[in-house]
Amino acid sequence: MYRSHNCGELNASHINQEVTLAGWVQKSRDKGFMNWVDLRDRYGITQLLFDESRSEKSVFELAKTLGREFVVQVKGTVIEREAKNKNIPTGEIEILVKEMTILNAALTPPFTIEDETDGGEDIRMKYRYLDIRRNPVKNSLLFRHKVAQAVRNYLSNLDFCEVETPYLIKSTPEGARDFVVPSRMNEGQFYALPQSPQTFKQLLMVGGMDKYFQIVKCFRDEDLRADRQPEFTQIDCEMAFVEQEDILNVFEGLTRHLLKEIKGIEVEKFPRITYDYAMKTYGNDKPDIRFDMKFGELNEVAQHKDFPVFNAAELVVGIAAPNCAAYTRKEIDALIDWVKRPQIGASGMVYVKCEADGTYKSSVDKFYDQEDLKKWVEITGAKTGDMIFVLSGPADKTRAQLSALRMELATRLGLRNPAEFAPLWVVDFPLLELDEESGRWHAMHHPFTSPKPEDMELLATNPGKVRANAYDMVLNGNEIGGGSIRIHDKATQQLMFKYLGFTEEEARNQFGFLMDAFQFGAPPHGGLAFGLDRLVAILGGQETIRDFIAFPKNNSGRDVMIDAPSVIDDLQLNELHIKVDLK
Repeated sequence: MYRSHNCGELNASHINQEVTLAGWVQKSRDKGFMNWVDLRDRYGITQLLFDESRSEKSVFELAKTLGREFVVQVKGTVIEREAKNKNIPTGEIEILVKEMTILNAALTPPFTIEDETDGGEDIRMKYRYLDIRRNPVKNSLLFRHKVAQAVRNYLSNLDFCEVETPYLIKSTPEGARDFVVPSRMNEGQFYALPQSPQTFKQLLMVGGMDKYFQIVKCFRDEDLRADRQPEFTQIDCEMAFVEQEDILNVFEGLTRHLLKEIKGIEVEKFPRITYDYAMKTYGNDKPDIRFDMKFGELNEVAQHKDFPVFNAAELVVGIAAPNCAAYTRKEIDALIDWVKRPQIGASGMVYVKCEADGTYKSSVDKFYDQEDLKKWVEITGAKTGDMIFVLSGPADKTRAQLSALRMELATRLGLRNPAEFAPLWVVDFPLLELDEESGRWHAMHHPFTSPKPEDMELLATNPGKVRANAYDMVLNGNEIGGGSIRIHDKATQQLMFKYLGFTEEEARNQFGFLMDAFQFGAPPHGGLAFGLDRLVAILGGQETIRDFIAFPKNNSGRDVMIDAPSVIDDLQLNELHIKVDLK
């Protein structure tokens, strides 16, 4: 037996007991005649005492050789600690060590394994197995486990069945590049790793499974950022004989359950807004509603004056930033420079200060009088002490720029409280979006999304106006889940492929198996998939997902710990009938 207890469970009730512990040396404090060592495992820290007058000489001398991260086993007696530490559960006791075995010595770690470490991200990723020993990472992984267990319990109690689907599948267009896997036994042919289990969960509905879920790995070969990895995890769900309302109710219930179970927070019914309203009011389809700053469109009150910039713009739109009227010229200029950065792309910005005396001071005072500016104030909802920031230009581009400014201002003003949770549904997405370069329509979600029945006739006359039977769940400005009611009959699916530019042969080659299945009694069905990594990070009060993934990739898609991806030798390449040409 390596241990009778873990390093986080001993307390005053165990005094005078003989115990055996095992773990890692966190640090030691050698005072000459006494040596204290903090022993750590996943569960906590226990202080060990080596006393020259009470410990065996060999044990006492061995303790002096211990370095950070040595793995040791000790046997001893639980005694009362003289200098108690109220900050840890074991702070009332220590172990008077009688026997010790060094199970494994350790090199000096390349960074300190403490909550606040001196290791940068690159070095911590290279030695991720050491980084996991730190409480912030360890606790994030335990938190992820807790969320996943709560999801499984909730869905299982609603009669959902967890079913595994294949990882080696057929390459199909789903919006991102596939990771492909060569088949040795089928020369010149390739599998793809699934971007999602989309077609399989639909086939499970055809198979009569009725309610399916899976916590599943998915793979997309796309550019990375803080909240995106080439391999990620979905809570993937599908239900048969349902309409949109059924799905929204089930998964709103799941999210409310997680907020209560994990965070102790009660949330009332989630608000619902349409895609069009989200874009017009917040400039994006995943708005953060923890704060206000809704868009106010100013064309009617800002154009037809003598200010040519606004007169030439498709859209003039502003937001009221709370309590910003006291900003100095230097602070305002810094914000103007911020929106003019290439990442945002605005050509400039107009501002209006709502002064304490009820007057307005603007950067365009010579074009607009106080009555004009008062109309801006009314439309944006500005109050005394606020400042209105106004952008103008092409409508879609300007809304995106103002959305970015809104989020930046909220961050600077401390309005994005990670302990506050503001979920909502966004519904009625466009079914299709036009690729201006190719002139082809693409599915905004995926090609299996059902159109709104009342919009079907528009497919032939005005495809861009067709609404999808689709929905996204948004939490704190992040899309955490999305789904749709699916097409479940062959004729409609063929029609959808036609408007997406597939020839009959292409559709048959890519998705013939699904359309064949629809001919054998496919039920109406729909579903939703949560991004588990992102959901866990937000519930954990963070924006990035890496610390909630045991072994993440960096921004180049590399695992620097195991040095992957890597080249393979000629023998493997020959077996796979692959020739690498790097020219």
